[in-house]
Amino acid sequence: MNPRWQTALKEYSEALIIALILALIIRTFIIQAFKIPSGSMLETLQIGDRLFVTKFAYDIKAPFTDWSILSTQDPEHGDVIVFRYPEDPSKDFIKRVTAVPGDEVEVRDQTLYINGEAVDEPYLTLHPGPTRVHFGPRTVPEEHYFVLGDNRFNSHDSRFWGFVPRSQIRGKAWRIYWSASPRWFLSDVRWDRVGRRIE
Repeated sequence: MNPRWQTALKEYSEALIIALILALIIRTFIIQAFKIPSGSMLETLQIGDRLFVTKFAYDIKAPFTDWSILSTQDPEHGDVIVFRYPEDPSKDFIKRVTAVPGDEVEVRDQTLYINGEAVDEPYLTLHPGPTRVHFGPRTVPEEHYFVLGDNRFNSHDSRFWGFVPRSQIRGKAWRIYWSASPRWFLSDVRWDRVGRRIE
């Protein structure tokens, strides 16, 4: 092989390997992209939203594990989080933290009560749907969180399968980097949502 081609091939190979290593580090420790497949978080998140999730918001974890090397902060009321679905850890879910360890939580007549007090939820959506489930009152155990979808009538959440272990939380939703029709990636772009911070 021509020495010039050998040199070029070596340089491209090294660059590709470095890029792959950097991508793995970023995806494991810093940020990861997720797509919203359902309407359980309407109107906060639309079907077809693509968003970045900060992986280090709560913990720095060992690669390819749920083992926390370092805790950075605790999830708080109102945080929108991505976590492993407790009934099928191969799937990721996204919901809002509504109760933290030690809280007494109850959902009654579509109103959320924390420690006996009704919670004002400005993000709440009540599109018609089948879900009108009462829950509690129950106390959130240590290292667990109670999560609900913003689209309360159309959300499969902690009312059905219980609390989310902290170890299963993958990160905190940060910003929408793209938003378009779920059928056509480049058509029906919702430009007003691109770059929006998730709150």
